[in-house]
Amino acid sequence: MWIAAYVRRCHIEGAYALVRRKGSPEAGAIFVVLDYLDGRRTLFTQAPQALVPSEGGMGLDRVFIPLEGVIDGAAVEERLTREQKFDPDLWIVDVEDRQGRHFLDLV
Repeated sequence: MWIAAYVRRCHIEGAYALVRRKGSPEAGAIFVVLDYLDGRRTLFTQAPQALVPSEGGMGLDRVFIPLEGVIDGAAVEERLTREQKFDPDLWIVDVEDRQGRHFLDLV
């Protein structure tokens, strides 16, 4: 449900988003690939629980962190391939936005 809402938000804001890979609805990790449409990408994943604000904090249900900063597309794909071998239940969402907007809550 969160992923459907996220894709819809991206579309409303004028960015293109799609679910590239559907994972397990119960336990799959979520990866978001932000494509700047110039060969650069940023990969985001859910923040470890230790970094998520406690009750009374930000009140967010999903908090993300960028992995490795802005890198080229091949490096992102390599990382995703490794992650899929480790966790076959993961989700991958692609977002394309020239302005670099990702609409994620970050730690």
